[in-house]
Amino acid sequence: MSIRVAIVDDQALVRGGFAMILRIHDDIEVVAEAGTGTEAIEAARRHRPDVILMDIRMPDMDGLEATERILAESDWNVRVLILTTFDPDEYVYRAMHAGASGFVLKDIPPDQLATAVRTVADGGALLAPSITRRLIGRFARRLSVNTAVAERLERLTDREREVMAAVARGSSNSEIAKELFIGPATVKTHVSGILTKLGLRDRAQIVIFAYESGLVEAGDRNIGH
Repeated sequence: MSIRVAIVDDQALVRGGFAMILRIHDDIEVVAEAGTGTEAIEAARRHRPDVILMDIRMPDMDGLEATERILAESDWNVRVLILTTFDPDEYVYRAMHAGASGFVLKDIPPDQLATAVRTVADGGALLAPSITRRLIGRFARRLSVNTAVAERLERLTDREREVMAAVARGSSNSEIAKELFIGPATVKTHVSGILTKLGLRDRAQIVIFAYESGLVEAGDRNIGH
């Protein structure tokens, strides 16, 4: 069964380039293209894609509002990947907060684009550690602790909190396993437990939750203990 993809960008050349790259893969089907947020919502309703590549700055309605509306009203499992030139701004952070599963750079190597689509379609989050640190580190300082969110931390075990803190630092599963002296499979189990207990969509929302709950703070290098 192929992965159904919609591409949203106000530049036709960008849309066409991404579509051309993805269409060479037998397991990926580009079902729609859109140039505005409004068109993205309509395309999502009509074609029910598995993954949407979403630009942020567009006329009519930006990608942030479109992401929020699509994820809020969808009755199917759709994932949103934010497209960015990586001028890291608060819009990208807010899109992740709304439920986007990560972001890809518009200059992503062609061979990595299909991998990115498969990753989020399979339930993963596309958050490169280096990008996570730059993005979250810049904007988490502006956040105040959400008391209601913080109270939900009580649902987690001490080990799950350690894993969440490591995820928020941008560590990969293998790095977390080495840091906590546990196996990679155990890390995956803890991540799944965190998602279930907190009602989160994916790894991207774990990062957001960790900062909004006050579990970690930007620049904190001694967290989760």
